[in-house]
Amino acid sequence: MAEYLKLKKSNCKNCYKCIRHCPVKSIRFSGNQAHIIGDECILCGQCFVVCPQNAKEIVDDTEKVRVLLQSDGPVIVSLAPSFAANYEGAGIDSMREALKKLGFFDAEETAIGATIVKTEYERMLSGEHRDIVISSCCHSLNLLIQKYFPAALPYLADVVSPMQAHCLDIKKRYPTAKTVFIGPCVSKKDEAETYPGIVDAVLTFEELTAWLKAENIEIRREMDSEENSRARFFPTVGGILKTMAQNAPGYSYIALDGVENCIAALKEIEQGNIHNCFIEMSACIGSCSGGPVMEKYHRSPIRDYMSIANYAGSRDFEVDQPDAVSIKKSFSVLNSSMNQPSESEIAAIMRQMGKIKPSDELNCGSCGYNTCREKAVAIYQGKAEISMCLPFLKEKAESFSDSIVSNTPNGLIVLNERLEVQQINNAARKIMNIRSASDVLGEQVIRILDPKPFLDVLNGGGDIRGNRVYLAEYKKYVEQTVIHDNEYHLLICIMSDVTDEQNEREKKENIRNQTVEIADKVVEKQMRIVQEIASLLGETAAETKIALSKLKESISDE
Repeated sequence: MAEYLKLKKSNCKNCYKCIRHCPVKSIRFSGNQAHIIGDECILCGQCFVVCPQNAKEIVDDTEKVRVLLQSDGPVIVSLAPSFAANYEGAGIDSMREALKKLGFFDAEETAIGATIVKTEYERMLSGEHRDIVISSCCHSLNLLIQKYFPAALPYLADVVSPMQAHCLDIKKRYPTAKTVFIGPCVSKKDEAETYPGIVDAVLTFEELTAWLKAENIEIRREMDSEENSRARFFPTVGGILKTMAQNAPGYSYIALDGVENCIAALKEIEQGNIHNCFIEMSACIGSCSGGPVMEKYHRSPIRDYMSIANYAGSRDFEVDQPDAVSIKKSFSVLNSSMNQPSESEIAAIMRQMGKIKPSDELNCGSCGYNTCREKAVAIYQGKAEISMCLPFLKEKAESFSDSIVSNTPNGLIVLNERLEVQQINNAARKIMNIRSASDVLGEQVIRILDPKPFLDVLNGGGDIRGNRVYLAEYKKYVEQTVIHDNEYHLLICIMSDVTDEQNEREKKENIRNQTVEIADKVVEKQMRIVQEIASLLGETAAETKIALSKLKESISDE
């Protein structure tokens, strides 16, 4: 299968929304990116519709059509009947006028081909007496049956789609013509390539609108009337049934839209619970008028239906009905190559996701898969990663966070902006001699701490960091940090018990003071001794001087 849906990798934001909405889970997630698995995809386009980042894009074939217009031979458009909803107020004449300005030879309604197909359905029911007939107009539904419900393949009507029937009719009337289908569907691009030689190119309404805008061509909003146009109902839910006679004896006629509803019916068919019915199936909710390229921008299902219903006539188009053989279509089984894990392998993966017992299996769907078991199978097949389990990651993060909070030597207290205790760890309880966290949780912080620092921070005074505080009630010294988390509206208090350090500091301070005091006393005593010595020395020197003077005088007299 060609890659008609692509991913702009830089835009993927790991939201898993595409996986959640993919009815067949044909999306692989690895390396923080989603990847479409072509072998499993049914090209329903839901990932394109729901992606909030516009990371999915449809391959643009405008340039391919431009090349066709440069070639020999006329290029004729087959315009899907849902155009009446997409280009509200414009009829086929207005559309033809605009398309001719782009260079097309002509434009016709695909509803002409729808008339051919519905007539063949009627013939099959009345002439072949089949047990179950499933409409084959929707290529996404055909792919769903081919890939996932091969047992129901014999019931799929072996008839070309309206797009193919119309293009075959065009080429019968214009042997050298090239045909371009324009509609709201992604899967038609694949259908055209899978069955070559019928439809030469496919454009979506989005591509057509962009092309018209680039050429400054405006579609004239003018309706035309055509009573022979009942097949214009085809793109609505039950639209095929509205055009059919529904008179085959013994048959029930049922219309289903949405892949999930169709899957439920196909399971019933495989189990043998359904018989004697014609089932109109369409992948899109609202049928083609709810197609992915329309649904992305048009979200008015009632108005869209009314636009189509008001444009549809009451009688069939007049067509040259071809023989059954010329519009016969064969379908083959398209098996997926994904291996299935054993029960023991599933159990091992479940344990890695923290799913040990059935109560651990939340089946919340946040990863995109409906159940934890489906997710485990996807992991085994390489389509998913364990990290996609958000409850597992949340529990792991909380466990890691709780482990840090519980084992840190620092006291932690978390308050809300009403100064009520929201969390307190073991270290904080030890500092303040609190027996149990439940004794203070939900209580005002004033019960255990001075609220002033918290009020100062809350009132815009700025965070407090490393402020040394004496908690007189607990006879503890702490270094206190108070931070205001504006985003989560919380006050966080971190306390480091520095009582031993403070006591040691005070002890050293006392020793220092005592040493200084002793030193002062020693110095004072030494000074006194020096003074006493000096005094004694002074007296001795004076006496010696007197004695020597007297001796000198005595000697002089002699």
